[in-house]
Amino acid sequence: MRTVSTTAGGSATTDGFCELLSRFRALAGMTQEELAHDAGISLRAVGDMERGRTRGPQRHTVQSLARALRLAPAEAAALEQAAQAGRPRRGSSAPTRAVRGSLAPKRSVTPVRSGTAVRSALTLPRDIADFTAREDALALLHDLVRDEEPTHPRIALVCGHPGLGKTAFALHAAHALAHLFPDGQLSLDLMGMSPTPLAPREALAQLLRALGVPDSAVPADTQERAARYRSLVREQRLVLVLDNAADEAQIRPLLPGSGPALTIVTSRQTLPGLESVDRLPLGVLTGAEAAALLARIVGPERTAAEPDATAELALLCGHLPLALRIAGQRLAARPRQRIGQLVRQLTAEEGRLDLLEAGDLRIRAAFALSHRQLPPRAQLVLRRCSLTAGPDFTADTVAAYTGLPVRQVERQLEELTDSGLLQPASAAERYRLHDLLRLFCGEQLAAEDSPTAVDLARARASTWLLRRTIAAGLLFGPERGEGDEGGEGDEGGATGSGSQDPDPDTAPATLADARRWLEDEHPEWLAALRHAHTTGRHRLVVDTAEAMHWFSDTLVHWDVWAEVFRLSVGSARAIGDRLAETVHLNYLAWTHLTCLHQYQQGLTFADEALELARSVHDTVQEAWALTYRGSALRRLLRHQEAIGAYRQASASFATLGTPTGQVGRLVADRFAGACLRESGLVQEALTTHQRTQADTLRGSVPPLSYATQLMAGFITHEVGLDQAALGHWQEAEHSYRQALTHFEAAGRADSSSQTLAELGTALVELGRADEARAVLGEVLAGSSDKDTLLRVTEQLDALERPRQEPVTPR
Repeated sequence: MRTVSTTAGGSATTDGFCELLSRFRALAGMTQEELAHDAGISLRAVGDMERGRTRGPQRHTVQSLARALRLAPAEAAALEQAAQAGRPRRGSSAPTRAVRGSLAPKRSVTPVRSGTAVRSALTLPRDIADFTAREDALALLHDLVRDEEPTHPRIALVCGHPGLGKTAFALHAAHALAHLFPDGQLSLDLMGMSPTPLAPREALAQLLRALGVPDSAVPADTQERAARYRSLVREQRLVLVLDNAADEAQIRPLLPGSGPALTIVTSRQTLPGLESVDRLPLGVLTGAEAAALLARIVGPERTAAEPDATAELALLCGHLPLALRIAGQRLAARPRQRIGQLVRQLTAEEGRLDLLEAGDLRIRAAFALSHRQLPPRAQLVLRRCSLTAGPDFTADTVAAYTGLPVRQVERQLEELTDSGLLQPASAAERYRLHDLLRLFCGEQLAAEDSPTAVDLARARASTWLLRRTIAAGLLFGPERGEGDEGGEGDEGGATGSGSQDPDPDTAPATLADARRWLEDEHPEWLAALRHAHTTGRHRLVVDTAEAMHWFSDTLVHWDVWAEVFRLSVGSARAIGDRLAETVHLNYLAWTHLTCLHQYQQGLTFADEALELARSVHDTVQEAWALTYRGSALRRLLRHQEAIGAYRQASASFATLGTPTGQVGRLVADRFAGACLRESGLVQEALTTHQRTQADTLRGSVPPLSYATQLMAGFITHEVGLDQAALGHWQEAEHSYRQALTHFEAAGRADSSSQTLAELGTALVELGRADEARAVLGEVLAGSSDKDTLLRVTEQLDALERPRQEPVTPR
């Protein structure tokens, strides 16, 4: 390792820090930019140190410089000794600088006796030794203070909901930046969450006294105090932490008008009316950061011994710094307690807030401070937010729980967001309530709202949600003129209740809007469906599930359909509607076959539906039950029985003479052909599918309807599979491309992925490897089906292997 001699040019122990640093850098052959980069500090900081503007940087900064310069131990010690000599000594004045407009020297930031009372000089409280994370926010503050002579005052607002560690971060930042602000660091608690926050007049008096102004010289008028304060701060490099601000009116008089000082304001409010500030909203920690904080509190050996329990504890604490610290302090005070034991204790929601207490640290108290500041209507809205089922929610949903107009609820939600009690979700116009705060709001709900009022709120909201769900679901049905969808999961049955949306002005108007609402709000409408079933509103449950069955076919990967149709079957039985029970048993059979891949269970439900359909003499449901029976038998590799069931279904559909019967017959014939291929009768399968393909397009007038395009895509895909099984790859390629055209016209990218995968296989067999790679790459980019992705990945790997250089054995 290269070392730097201290004999060339002078003694390392007698020079000041700036001269010594400059000499070491020159001997190392480094530029200031190179030293700043290697030491991990800013270029401006290096320049300030070498120009003498920063004579006593903190120890960790000196150590970083020494490592970057590769100093020998003696040289590093000399550099630290010089830095230590330049630091202000405890109890002495900070280095003085010329002050424009004032001949008064700077006062030391120490307690000043005033009359008979000793007042705090507002020196910074100690930094937390185990402070963890917040590197990005700290980096933003570093960027903010780079300019030595800023045009505008440097003011940072650290905001966020209770428990995020805003004060801890502000104090940590002030300590970390202290070397850049040699004139002092002050901290003042503005008591924004108390019933009587600190008045600006009193806050200014405390700040003036801390800056050395005697009581007798503190002006009486608030404006005069503010002017005196601004004049003192204008020329000083100070860090001012104004903690726990209540509102804009409290904080404005305390802000410098100009100068190099840095003011860090913390508040649970976002203070939207505060002008010209840099906002640093804090969020919860990541999982890794939360685990790291726990490790620093309780010891890394304990968290390393129980990594899963540590991650679960962090999750139960909602990754909230205050909750994590409380949990960590409990464990630190109980060195023999296993982390898993605390996890088990916290798992029960009803006691979680009680356990999150350690000494005077209480998570419930932190929430209560903010809650009691709210006006009654805002408290009502916040309590009712705890009734929502999803991770985030809209004003429409909360309005349904409160019974208030949507616009009024929107205003309240925005005010709650400004108060730090709600967070804006990632999606627009949605809000999020932290898990622990949701528990607190649930407690307030139980304390403030009667059981009758809560029951009425739940009933009102569930009715509103299910009526909108019905209206949105019906947009996917054949009554829109699009016909039945021809996938394996298509069902027959009624088209729903035809109910109108409860609020037509805000109702989803298009398929895209309806899909987005049904997907985003599925935790809400599913919870509403459970509530309706539990409270005996069975017709509403049946109508909702009926309206959703067409939409269910567009999201077959959702396992929620099993619960939806299980509830609707139960409700149909409860009201004695045997036809509805038959219909929904068919839906339940479809769910187990298509969504859950539970084929034996699907066969059981299909047989139950078949028996019930025959007892009520309903040919449509009998035909669909036979179709699902065939699909279950096919998946169970009982191909001959499956072919028989499909052919019975086709014959039943043919007797109907309706569009539903026509679609059903094509579906049954398509699956019968697939069974023929899978049982080795490939030519017979091809003949069946080509006949079905012709039947699908017969009589259709371009442009083809959505249902016709989709059905044509499915059957043409089957034709391609038959041709591929016969080794007719050129014909298979043509069929796959034709199927893709149909799927594109129908807007069904989910169906296109499997066809693209088959097309890639055909291209490989035809020796067109580059085209195959491009097509298979499209599948990787667009498919979510695990089996398809695994198959495509294996194909791409196989294509690459021949291109690799052979390995020469040793």
